[in-house]
Amino acid sequence: MKKHLILAFVFISFLFGSCSKYQKLLKSTDNDLKYETAMDLFEKKDYNRALELFDLLQSVYRGTARGEEIGFNMAYCYYYQKDYTLAAYYFKRHAQTYPNTPRAEEALFMNAYCYYLDSPRPSLDQANTHLAIKELQEFINTYPRSERVAKSNELIDNLRDKLELKDYNIAMLYYRMRDYQAAITTFQNILKKYPDTKRAEDIYATMVLAYFEYAERSIPSRQQERYAASVEAFNNLRIHNPESPKLKSLESVYNRSRNKIVN
Repeated sequence: MKKHLILAFVFISFLFGSCSKYQKLLKSTDNDLKYETAMDLFEKKDYNRALELFDLLQSVYRGTARGEEIGFNMAYCYYYQKDYTLAAYYFKRHAQTYPNTPRAEEALFMNAYCYYLDSPRPSLDQANTHLAIKELQEFINTYPRSERVAKSNELIDNLRDKLELKDYNIAMLYYRMRDYQAAITTFQNILKKYPDTKRAEDIYATMVLAYFEYAERSIPSRQQERYAASVEAFNNLRIHNPESPKLKSLESVYNRSRNKIVN
């Protein structure tokens, strides 16, 4: 027990001594020591304290090799602390301030990647998703021969799929609410915006039902065109995926729509 108390006392004394030494360093005018300590803290993953020192040194070393190192490491401090908004800002600033340095490419990519990581789930506002796509495309345009281009395109595809899923969920919500016109319009927009969508089978299948149910609830003068649209959606599904199991389940709706057109 006594031994444990001694060890605890030593640890606490060391901790307070270390904190006191760090506080003195913050007030010191020895910028070389501050820089060396900041780099050491960064290597030890003590990002919070490293960032505090880097922040003090920014203006001191601006325009120098140390200034470039400080700006780059500040961006990574925020990145490792998962503050992606500030990390993106510092990465972009680094790429713009030092465009001809070896780290400029990495900084511009990391700027876009931070926005990618900050992109929310599909049900939320997608402003950051659009921004991430824009920044990734800017990286591709700036460094078209970069090894990171393939990764950037992959990230853009992921983000576009998220935007598509948001639209798809909205369309399905309209359909479940029986707002068939809004559902159909949203489905049509998805097919235009994302011609290679992997949800085409589900979209066409739901449009078959949406047009049919819309026709059933329409005034007589508008029914024929909506039954015809249901038939067209069924044929589009058949062209898109001739082996779709949905065709069989929708066959009765298809036949009823055809009969309504004939009559």
